[in-house]
Amino acid sequence: MHTTSRRGALFLGGAAALSVAARPRAASAQQVAAGSIVLPSLPYGFDANEPHIDAQTMQLHHGRHHAAYVAALNTALREHPQVSQQPIERILGSLGEMPEAIRTALRNNGGGHVNHLMFWEIMGGRGGAPTGELMQAVDRDLGGFEKMKTDFNAMGGRVFGSGWVFVTVDRDGKLALASKSNQDTPLMDNGRALIGNDVWEHAYYLKYNNRRSDYLNAWWNVVNWDRVAVRYAAAKAGTLTI
Repeated sequence: MHTTSRRGALFLGGAAALSVAARPRAASAQQVAAGSIVLPSLPYGFDANEPHIDAQTMQLHHGRHHAAYVAALNTALREHPQVSQQPIERILGSLGEMPEAIRTALRNNGGGHVNHLMFWEIMGGRGGAPTGELMQAVDRDLGGFEKMKTDFNAMGGRVFGSGWVFVTVDRDGKLALASKSNQDTPLMDNGRALIGNDVWEHAYYLKYNNRRSDYLNAWWNVVNWDRVAVRYAAAKAGTLTI
């Protein structure tokens, strides 16, 4: 079982989504006072994913792009404080019920926030392959680890413009592949992401330029499968929020 550092525990409390008293696990419930969302620190250094993802990209991606989603989400919630009393997964899973005036802001910035919380959480590792029950699920549902990577990368390469590619997981532990445009998330379909890779150009352009396929291939070297296994167990327990 992966043991988080104090820094990692603080991050995972944020990565569970939006909380007043964050708890250091990936599945805690999320409710916040309007305008109080914060950008959690990474659970590792900006250079932890070198050489596959460079430190400058990590700094800009986290400190500017993710920070911008947090700021815009706070602005939207200040205008409609009643929305902020709901868990973020419910907000994103029922966008049609949200106030029309902030619906787009919630979709783009709420989606961007939770996608990146998941993204930071599952990186900082040394790649390799999953083990145990998670690997059994990959074999059962996705045709094995190498086929999963090939299909995942191909799907990510087909995303037109900006978006994400995910492995989703349901309450029964069943895995599937999905892609989304912009900052849409499986939460909007009342699903859950087990892992996901950001294929917006800001995630890779400084190092890979327009070679998205090279970035997709390299990204597997920084996945932290211990953290992914924690997410998988939480999904099966019904406690994975984002």
